[in-house]
Amino acid sequence: MSNIVYIATSLDGYIADKNHQIDWLHDVPNPEQSDFGFADFMSRIDALVMGRNTLEVVLSFGIDWPYTKPVFVLSNTLKKLPKELEGKVFLVNGKLHHIIDNLNQQGYEHLYIDGGKTIQSFLEQDLIDELIITTIPLLLGGGISLFGDLDKPLAFQHIQAERMADHIVKNTYLRIR
Repeated sequence: MSNIVYIATSLDGYIADKNHQIDWLHDVPNPEQSDFGFADFMSRIDALVMGRNTLEVVLSFGIDWPYTKPVFVLSNTLKKLPKELEGKVFLVNGKLHHIIDNLNQQGYEHLYIDGGKTIQSFLEQDLIDELIITTIPLLLGGGISLFGDLDKPLAFQHIQAERMADHIVKNTYLRIR
């Protein structure tokens, strides 16, 4: 069982700019139209866990639902999902440990954890097993930070660095327990 973060950040550690936008990610040169390993990553996971804000960002893209795996959305306020997401997206709430235990018991053992607040909440409760962080060489100077405050340090082991498209770096870290 593993909870895995796969995300891109600016050089200064932001996942969205000061206006909470991620359009700066589209400015990354990608002459080969690579997915930077995302499809391979998605083949490793059983389901996604994201927050309501991330769901809203994905829906704002105006595209067909991009995920073929079940998506569990953490929300204490959202009561209903758009009809087109029925059978694809499920609302969950409660304590993260209970949610994860419940998903694991349903056979979802490798979870993709996505969204700033969601990732921070998982880290606060020491529920992240692997971090895959792609760093874009751009300073945003503010915005939504990937990391928040922690009660205690969490140690990770760096296991891989991969330079991609001649300008971005994907680093993989495993939690040391």
